[in-house]
Amino acid sequence: MNPVNTNPVYRPEIDGLRALAVLPVIFFHAGFQLFEGGFVGVDVFFVISGYLITSIILREKESGSFTLAGFYERRARRLLPALFVVLFCCIPFAFLILTPPFFKEFFDLGLAGAATFSSNFLFLIQRDGYFVAANSELNPLIHTWSLAVEEQFYLFYPLLLLFMLRFSRTILLVVFSFFISFIFFFAVAHGDTHLTFFLSGARFWELLIGVFVAIILNERGGPLVPENRFIRESVPMVGFLMVLTPVFFLKSFDASPHIPIAVVVLAPVLGTALIIMFSDRSNFIGRLLSIKPLVGLGLISYSAYLWHQPLLALSLIHI
Repeated sequence: MNPVNTNPVYRPEIDGLRALAVLPVIFFHAGFQLFEGGFVGVDVFFVISGYLITSIILREKESGSFTLAGFYERRARRLLPALFVVLFCCIPFAFLILTPPFFKEFFDLGLAGAATFSSNFLFLIQRDGYFVAANSELNPLIHTWSLAVEEQFYLFYPLLLLFMLRFSRTILLVVFSFFISFIFFFAVAHGDTHLTFFLSGARFWELLIGVFVAIILNERGGPLVPENRFIRESVPMVGFLMVLTPVFFLKSFDASPHIPIAVVVLAPVLGTALIIMFSDRSNFIGRLLSIKPLVGLGLISYSAYLWHQPLLALSLIHI
Protein backbone atom coordinates (compact mmCIF):
# COMPACT_ATOMS: atom_id res chain seq x y z
CA MET A 1 0.00 0.00 0.00
CA ASN A 2 1.35 3.39 -0.96
CA PRO A 3 1.74 5.98 1.79
CA VAL A 4 -1.10 8.38 2.45
CA ASN A 5 -0.59 12.05 3.09
CA THR A 6 -1.44 12.77 6.74
CA ASN A 7 -0.99 16.55 6.69
CA PRO A 8 -4.41 18.16 6.40
CA VAL A 9 -3.91 21.19 4.16
CA TYR A 10 -6.78 23.65 4.12
CA ARG A 11 -7.86 24.60 0.61
CA PRO A 12 -9.94 27.80 0.65
CA GLU A 13 -10.84 27.31 -3.00
CA ILE A 14 -12.94 24.29 -2.02
CA ASP A 15 -15.04 26.48 0.26
CA GLY A 16 -15.32 28.96 -2.61
CA LEU A 17 -16.51 26.08 -4.78
CA ARG A 18 -19.17 25.29 -2.20
CA ALA A 19 -20.44 28.85 -2.56
CA LEU A 20 -20.47 28.38 -6.32
CA ALA A 21 -22.66 25.33 -5.73
CA VAL A 22 -25.18 26.72 -3.25
CA LEU A 23 -25.90 30.09 -4.89
CA PRO A 24 -27.34 28.66 -8.15
CA VAL A 25 -29.54 26.25 -6.17
CA ILE A 26 -30.94 29.11 -4.09
CA PHE A 27 -31.60 31.23 -7.17
CA PHE A 28 -33.17 28.24 -8.95
CA HIS A 29 -35.59 27.61 -6.09
CA ALA A 30 -36.32 31.34 -5.90
CA GLY A 31 -37.59 31.13 -9.47
CA PHE A 32 -35.02 33.31 -11.25
CA GLN A 33 -35.25 32.39 -14.93
CA LEU A 34 -31.60 33.24 -15.47
CA PHE A 35 -30.74 30.34 -13.14
CA GLU A 36 -33.01 27.65 -14.59
CA GLY A 37 -30.06 25.28 -14.57
CA GLY A 38 -29.14 26.14 -11.01
CA PHE A 39 -30.24 22.72 -9.80
CA VAL A 40 -26.84 21.36 -10.94
CA GLY A 41 -25.32 22.99 -7.88
CA VAL A 42 -26.42 19.90 -5.96
CA ASP A 43 -24.26 17.76 -8.24
CA VAL A 44 -21.28 20.00 -7.51
CA PHE A 45 -21.93 19.35 -3.82
CA PHE A 46 -21.94 15.60 -4.40
CA VAL A 47 -18.46 15.68 -5.93
CA ILE A 48 -17.09 17.95 -3.21
CA SER A 49 -18.56 15.70 -0.52
CA GLY A 50 -17.01 12.54 -1.98
CA TYR A 51 -13.65 14.27 -2.22
CA LEU A 52 -13.60 15.75 1.29
CA ILE A 53 -14.91 12.70 3.14
CA THR A 54 -12.52 10.37 1.35
CA SER A 55 -9.57 12.69 2.00
CA ILE A 56 -10.39 12.69 5.72
CA ILE A 57 -10.75 8.91 5.88
CA LEU A 58 -7.47 8.34 4.04
CA ARG A 59 -5.54 10.69 6.33
CA GLU A 60 -7.03 9.22 9.49
CA LYS A 61 -6.58 5.65 8.30
CA GLU A 62 -2.89 6.21 7.68
CA SER A 63 -2.39 7.94 11.02
CA GLY A 64 -4.23 5.15 12.80
CA SER A 65 -6.93 7.44 14.20
CA PHE A 66 -9.85 6.38 12.02
CA THR A 67 -12.76 4.48 13.53
CA LEU A 68 -16.18 3.80 12.03
CA ALA A 69 -17.86 4.91 15.25
CA GLY A 70 -15.94 8.19 15.15
CA PHE A 71 -16.82 8.70 11.50
CA TYR A 72 -20.56 8.28 12.02
CA GLU A 73 -20.49 10.28 15.24
CA ARG A 74 -18.88 13.24 13.42
CA ARG A 75 -21.42 12.99 10.60
CA ALA A 76 -24.26 13.05 13.10
CA ARG A 77 -22.82 16.02 15.01
CA ARG A 78 -22.31 17.99 11.82
CA LEU A 79 -25.63 17.26 10.12
CA LEU A 80 -28.33 16.50 12.66
CA PRO A 81 -28.44 19.56 14.97
CA ALA A 82 -28.79 22.08 12.13
CA LEU A 83 -31.24 19.84 10.25
CA PHE A 84 -33.53 19.29 13.23
CA VAL A 85 -33.54 22.99 14.10
CA VAL A 86 -34.81 23.71 10.60
CA LEU A 87 -37.43 20.95 10.78
CA PHE A 88 -38.73 22.05 14.18
CA CYS A 89 -38.90 25.68 13.04
CA CYS A 90 -40.89 24.66 9.97
CA ILE A 91 -43.62 22.86 11.90
CA PRO A 92 -45.50 25.80 13.48
CA PHE A 93 -45.33 27.90 10.31
CA ALA A 94 -46.50 25.00 8.17
CA PHE A 95 -49.32 24.33 10.65
CA LEU A 96 -50.48 27.94 10.43
CA ILE A 97 -50.04 28.42 6.69
CA LEU A 98 -50.86 25.06 5.08
CA THR A 99 -54.33 23.62 4.69
CA PRO A 100 -54.88 20.29 6.51
CA PRO A 101 -54.33 18.06 3.43
CA PHE A 102 -51.10 19.89 2.52
CA PHE A 103 -49.93 19.87 6.13
CA LYS A 104 -50.45 16.10 6.25
CA GLU A 105 -48.40 15.74 3.06
CA PHE A 106 -45.75 18.06 4.51
CA PHE A 107 -45.62 15.94 7.67
CA ASP A 108 -45.70 12.50 5.98
CA LEU A 109 -43.41 13.22 3.05
CA GLY A 110 -41.31 16.16 4.19
CA LEU A 111 -40.65 15.85 7.91
CA ALA A 112 -40.58 12.08 8.08
CA GLY A 113 -38.38 11.78 5.01
CA ALA A 114 -35.94 14.48 6.06
CA ALA A 115 -35.61 13.17 9.62
CA THR A 116 -34.88 9.64 8.41
CA PHE A 117 -32.84 10.61 5.32
CA SER A 118 -35.31 8.82 3.08
CA SER A 119 -37.02 11.77 1.40
CA ASN A 120 -35.60 10.91 -2.02
CA PHE A 121 -37.49 7.61 -1.95
CA LEU A 122 -40.68 9.27 -0.71
CA PHE A 123 -40.53 11.88 -3.48
CA LEU A 124 -39.78 9.10 -5.94
CA ILE A 125 -42.93 7.25 -4.89
CA GLN A 126 -44.95 10.45 -5.06
CA ARG A 127 -44.09 10.75 -8.77
CA ASP A 128 -44.89 14.49 -9.00
CA GLY A 129 -41.40 15.44 -10.11
CA TYR A 130 -38.75 17.83 -8.81
CA PHE A 131 -39.17 20.28 -11.68
CA VAL A 132 -42.91 20.76 -11.26
CA ALA A 133 -43.26 24.36 -10.08
CA ALA A 134 -45.52 23.40 -7.18
CA ASN A 135 -42.74 21.18 -5.84
CA SER A 136 -39.60 23.15 -6.56
CA GLU A 137 -41.09 26.45 -5.40
CA LEU A 138 -43.77 25.55 -2.83
CA ASN A 139 -42.54 22.39 -1.12
CA PRO A 140 -40.55 23.52 1.95
CA LEU A 141 -38.49 20.33 2.14
CA ILE A 142 -38.10 19.23 -1.49
CA HIS A 143 -34.36 19.97 -1.25
CA THR A 144 -33.78 17.32 1.43
CA TRP A 145 -33.70 14.60 -1.24
CA SER A 146 -30.01 15.36 -1.81
CA LEU A 147 -29.18 15.00 1.89
CA ALA A 148 -30.84 11.59 1.80
CA VAL A 149 -28.75 10.50 -1.19
CA GLU A 150 -25.53 11.51 0.56
CA GLU A 151 -26.31 9.77 3.82
CA GLN A 152 -27.42 6.59 2.05
CA PHE A 153 -24.06 6.60 0.29
CA TYR A 154 -22.12 7.03 3.54
CA LEU A 155 -23.98 4.19 5.23
CA PHE A 156 -21.88 1.66 3.32
CA TYR A 157 -19.08 3.59 1.61
CA PRO A 158 -16.59 3.72 4.53
CA LEU A 159 -16.80 -0.06 4.85
CA LEU A 160 -16.16 -0.47 1.13
CA LEU A 161 -13.21 1.92 1.20
CA LEU A 162 -11.65 0.24 4.25
CA PHE A 163 -11.89 -3.12 2.49
CA MET A 164 -10.45 -1.75 -0.76
CA LEU A 165 -7.51 -0.14 1.04
CA ARG A 166 -6.14 -3.64 1.53
CA PHE A 167 -5.17 -3.53 -2.14
CA SER A 168 -2.89 -1.30 -4.18
CA ARG A 169 -3.94 2.18 -5.28
CA THR A 170 -4.05 0.96 -8.89
CA ILE A 171 -6.60 -1.70 -8.03
CA LEU A 172 -8.49 0.84 -5.92
CA LEU A 173 -8.75 3.25 -8.84
CA VAL A 174 -9.71 0.50 -11.29
CA VAL A 175 -12.49 -0.76 -9.03
CA PHE A 176 -13.92 2.70 -8.41
CA SER A 177 -13.67 3.46 -12.14
CA PHE A 178 -15.78 0.37 -12.78
CA PHE A 179 -18.37 1.47 -10.21
CA ILE A 180 -18.53 4.97 -11.70
CA SER A 181 -18.95 3.65 -15.24
CA PHE A 182 -21.51 1.02 -14.29
CA ILE A 183 -23.70 3.40 -12.28
CA PHE A 184 -23.42 6.18 -14.85
CA PHE A 185 -24.43 3.94 -17.76
CA PHE A 186 -27.29 2.50 -15.70
CA ALA A 187 -28.54 6.03 -15.09
CA VAL A 188 -28.21 6.88 -18.78
CA ALA A 189 -29.77 3.66 -20.07
CA HIS A 190 -32.76 3.60 -17.74
CA GLY A 191 -35.83 5.07 -19.38
CA ASP A 192 -37.43 6.54 -16.25
CA THR A 193 -35.78 9.91 -15.71
CA HIS A 194 -37.88 10.57 -12.62
CA LEU A 195 -36.49 7.41 -11.04
CA THR A 196 -32.89 8.17 -11.96
CA PHE A 197 -33.24 11.70 -10.57
CA PHE A 198 -34.23 10.60 -7.07
CA LEU A 199 -32.82 7.07 -6.85
CA SER A 200 -29.66 7.16 -4.74
CA GLY A 201 -28.11 4.25 -6.64
CA ALA A 202 -28.30 6.28 -9.85
CA ARG A 203 -26.55 9.24 -8.20
CA PHE A 204 -23.67 7.51 -6.46
CA TRP A 205 -21.38 7.88 -9.47
CA GLU A 206 -21.20 11.63 -8.74
CA LEU A 207 -19.95 11.09 -5.20
CA LEU A 208 -17.57 8.43 -6.52
CA ILE A 209 -16.05 10.98 -8.91
CA GLY A 210 -15.06 12.92 -5.80
CA VAL A 211 -13.73 9.71 -4.25
CA PHE A 212 -11.61 9.07 -7.34
CA VAL A 213 -10.17 12.61 -7.21
CA ALA A 214 -9.37 12.26 -3.50
CA ILE A 215 -7.43 9.03 -4.07
CA ILE A 216 -5.38 10.62 -6.85
CA LEU A 217 -4.62 13.82 -4.93
CA ASN A 218 -3.82 11.94 -1.77
CA GLU A 219 -0.86 10.41 -3.56
CA ARG A 220 0.42 13.86 -4.47
CA GLY A 221 -0.38 15.56 -1.17
CA GLY A 222 -2.23 18.36 -2.93
CA PRO A 223 -3.67 19.54 -6.26
CA LEU A 224 -1.97 18.77 -9.55
CA VAL A 225 -0.28 21.98 -10.68
CA PRO A 226 1.35 21.67 -14.11
CA GLU A 227 4.54 23.63 -14.68
CA ASN A 228 3.27 24.87 -18.03
CA ARG A 229 1.50 28.14 -17.29
CA PHE A 230 -1.05 27.80 -20.09
CA ILE A 231 -2.16 24.36 -18.88
CA ARG A 232 -2.07 25.49 -15.26
CA GLU A 233 -4.47 28.33 -16.04
CA SER A 234 -6.63 26.75 -18.74
CA VAL A 235 -7.59 23.42 -17.12
CA PRO A 236 -9.24 24.97 -14.02
CA MET A 237 -10.84 27.58 -16.29
CA VAL A 238 -12.38 24.83 -18.43
CA GLY A 239 -13.69 23.19 -15.26
CA PHE A 240 -15.11 26.51 -14.06
CA LEU A 241 -16.96 27.02 -17.36
CA MET A 242 -18.25 23.44 -17.27
CA VAL A 243 -19.80 24.18 -13.88
CA LEU A 244 -21.24 27.61 -14.67
CA THR A 245 -22.43 27.21 -18.26
CA PRO A 246 -25.24 24.73 -17.46
CA VAL A 247 -26.47 27.02 -14.69
CA PHE A 248 -27.34 29.73 -17.21
CA PHE A 249 -28.02 27.76 -20.39
CA LEU A 250 -29.92 24.71 -19.18
CA LYS A 251 -33.61 25.34 -19.42
CA SER A 252 -36.38 23.55 -17.57
CA PHE A 253 -35.51 19.88 -17.38
CA ASP A 254 -39.16 19.01 -18.06
CA ALA A 255 -38.75 20.61 -21.50
CA SER A 256 -36.48 17.72 -22.52
CA PRO A 257 -37.44 14.78 -20.29
CA HIS A 258 -35.95 12.28 -22.74
CA ILE A 259 -32.41 13.40 -21.84
CA PRO A 260 -31.08 11.32 -18.91
CA ILE A 261 -30.28 13.40 -15.84
CA ALA A 262 -26.83 11.79 -15.71
CA VAL A 263 -26.04 13.32 -19.12
CA VAL A 264 -27.46 16.69 -18.06
CA VAL A 265 -25.17 16.90 -15.01
CA LEU A 266 -22.09 15.30 -16.55
CA ALA A 267 -20.44 18.63 -17.43
CA PRO A 268 -20.73 20.25 -13.97
CA VAL A 269 -19.66 17.01 -12.28
CA LEU A 270 -16.51 16.68 -14.39
CA GLY A 271 -15.91 20.42 -14.19
CA THR A 272 -15.97 20.23 -10.40
CA ALA A 273 -13.46 17.39 -10.52
CA LEU A 274 -11.14 19.47 -12.72
CA ILE A 275 -11.33 22.44 -10.35
CA ILE A 276 -10.56 20.31 -7.31
CA MET A 277 -7.70 18.53 -9.04
CA PHE A 278 -5.97 21.49 -10.69
CA SER A 279 -6.82 24.70 -8.85
CA ASP A 280 -4.78 26.43 -6.18
CA ARG A 281 -3.46 29.91 -5.57
CA SER A 282 -1.01 29.62 -8.44
CA ASN A 283 -3.83 30.00 -10.99
CA PHE A 284 -6.67 32.47 -11.53
CA ILE A 285 -9.56 30.14 -10.68
CA GLY A 286 -7.91 29.09 -7.44
CA ARG A 287 -7.41 32.71 -6.44
CA LEU A 288 -10.94 33.65 -7.53
CA LEU A 289 -12.54 30.90 -5.46
CA SER A 290 -10.36 31.86 -2.49
CA ILE A 291 -11.71 35.39 -2.13
CA LYS A 292 -13.19 36.01 1.31
CA PRO A 293 -16.87 36.52 0.35
CA LEU A 294 -16.99 33.19 -1.50
CA VAL A 295 -15.06 31.36 1.21
CA GLY A 296 -17.32 32.84 3.88
CA LEU A 297 -20.45 31.73 2.05
CA GLY A 298 -18.91 28.33 1.46
CA LEU A 299 -18.30 27.89 5.17
CA ILE A 300 -22.02 28.36 5.88
CA SER A 301 -23.23 26.63 2.70
CA TYR A 302 -24.83 23.72 4.57
CA SER A 303 -26.92 26.07 6.71
CA ALA A 304 -27.74 28.23 3.69
CA TYR A 305 -28.86 25.11 1.81
CA LEU A 306 -31.01 23.91 4.72
CA TRP A 307 -32.77 27.23 5.35
CA HIS A 308 -33.28 28.68 1.88
CA GLN A 309 -36.06 26.41 0.62
CA PRO A 310 -38.31 26.49 3.72
CA LEU A 311 -38.02 30.29 3.85
CA LEU A 312 -38.78 30.68 0.14
CA ALA A 313 -41.57 28.15 0.01
CA LEU A 314 -43.42 29.21 3.16
CA SER A 315 -43.20 32.87 2.21
CA LEU A 316 -44.64 32.14 -1.24
CA ILE A 317 -47.44 30.03 0.22
CA HIS A 318 -48.26 32.78 2.71
CA ILE A 319 -48.42 35.37 -0.06
